[in-house]
Amino acid sequence: MALFRRQRKTYDVCIVGSGAGGGMAAKVLADAGADVIMLEAGAPWDNARDAAMFTWPYETPHRGASTPERQFGEFGASLGGWSLPGEPYTRAPGTEFSWFRSRMVGGRTNHWGRISLRFGPDDFRRRSIDGLGDDWPIGYDDLAPYYDRVDRLIGVFGSREGLPNHPDGVFQPPPRPRCWELLVKRAADRLNVTCIASRLSIITRALDGRPACHYCGQCFRGCATNSNFSSTNVLVLPTVRAGRLTLTTGAMVREVTVGRNGLADGVVYLDTTTGREERVEARVVVLAASACESARILLNSRSPRFPQGLANASGTVGKYLTDTTGTDVAGFVPALMDGIPHNEDGVGGAHLYMPWWLDNARLDFPRGYHIEIWGGRGMPSYGFMGGIQRFPPGGGYGAQLKNDYRRYYGSMVGFSGRGEMVPNDDSYCDLDPNVVDKWGIPVLRFHWKWSDHEYRQVKHMQETFRALISEMGGEPFGDMPGPDRGYGIAEGGRIIHELGVTRMGDDPSRSVLNRWCQAHDVKNLFVADGGPFVSQADKNPTWTILALAWRTADKIVELRRAGTL
Repeated sequence: MALFRRQRKTYDVCIVGSGAGGGMAAKVLADAGADVIMLEAGAPWDNARDAAMFTWPYETPHRGASTPERQFGEFGASLGGWSLPGEPYTRAPGTEFSWFRSRMVGGRTNHWGRISLRFGPDDFRRRSIDGLGDDWPIGYDDLAPYYDRVDRLIGVFGSREGLPNHPDGVFQPPPRPRCWELLVKRAADRLNVTCIASRLSIITRALDGRPACHYCGQCFRGCATNSNFSSTNVLVLPTVRAGRLTLTTGAMVREVTVGRNGLADGVVYLDTTTGREERVEARVVVLAASACESARILLNSRSPRFPQGLANASGTVGKYLTDTTGTDVAGFVPALMDGIPHNEDGVGGAHLYMPWWLDNARLDFPRGYHIEIWGGRGMPSYGFMGGIQRFPPGGGYGAQLKNDYRRYYGSMVGFSGRGEMVPNDDSYCDLDPNVVDKWGIPVLRFHWKWSDHEYRQVKHMQETFRALISEMGGEPFGDMPGPDRGYGIAEGGRIIHELGVTRMGDDPSRSVLNRWCQAHDVKNLFVADGGPFVSQADKNPTWTILALAWRTADKIVELRRAGTL
């Protein structure tokens, strides 16, 4: 092992990762008076300085198309991707799984869809309901106060509906539905599909110096006015500027080190600019590098005392990996043709969505999904105007092509399902024994398998989306995919909701963390990302990551004040 330079000071807390969990933990701990250092593998990023939300597609070479560095679009606030030069991961034979990694301050919170849903009471006790998977060691009531705090600090719009497993929050007013969304709502009502205002962390009223959204619709580019939520500009940089947080970028963490007492005493990382090995000393370590990256760090933190990796006496680090199920259907809706040119004011995302509305006891799969909708007359760019050839007569050249674009613009509507996967023994990650990255750190190897539960669920999604399009008087694009194509299920990892792998539980022999996200084996080691999740739920995970991170940070403060940490 190469010699590394030792830091001259010992921090109270070292946090690895600057996304939702890391950013929240850093703010709460720093506000409580802790001396905190944050290590981020990626580059600096500041939405107020770096966002391209006002740039027109024709002003850059690729007209907004994706690039190897920005895989969600040339303007996207998404430094990273599924394939990073010098940072491989491998797949076991027969495995189809893609792993998205962000390499920027704030991580995925810079480019996510900002769908901000609370898990419901049933989501913490699924085994008690259907006998599959495991219950969480905590319940909704344990997290409800923290969900409320997150709502008030960050801001989220929505409507109070009183749905039993889709808890209401502390909402700002939602924006009004657009024309195409009203047609979706009408069709959903006729088919008895619940359709309500979206719940997005985009403020419609000023909050703590952040102005209300001005409806430019470019949220995925990074918000220069900070009207939507990113860990970068709502949590991390304000704490840095207040002098309460030290932020180190370009820090690729290799391992957490332990002292003779078996406690974590620091973190070793590679400076991605110089290639030097560095070490930070800290009294408490919080891993928030994203679920699989945190698991990788633990597995690489091997020592005579922890030969299987740190906090892995149970052998469950890397196990119970899940991702959200997903599939999409789009269609042509003639009622939306020949639209009057107008500015479709709104946020960067739909103003409506469909939470799960059915009773699984009457279905052939055990867990639910929600529906996200897309369409309308957004900013013309590469991809958005693509597919005109699918509209009859569509396509051609010259005046005919221009006229078709005008006539058919805005007449496509799409539906995306986002559903709950049941954890299984065949989906996990471990270290590849033969492959390292460009810094010499062993990489993850993925093992993945969808079960019949997920295939049947996605089949139901496809049938529902096609029924909705038909109810709108439209025609779905393409035929219904069959079982040979998995009913159109997205490849594992493609929804970028990977969870589990360092799950919490009351039994140390079957879990990595306790109910406070504290390692069973190492009392001053915590995890604050999607790793502690016991189950997936039919909701996007970010709001629960934020609430759990706040709860974990409060516990760290409590233990330190009591002198037990």
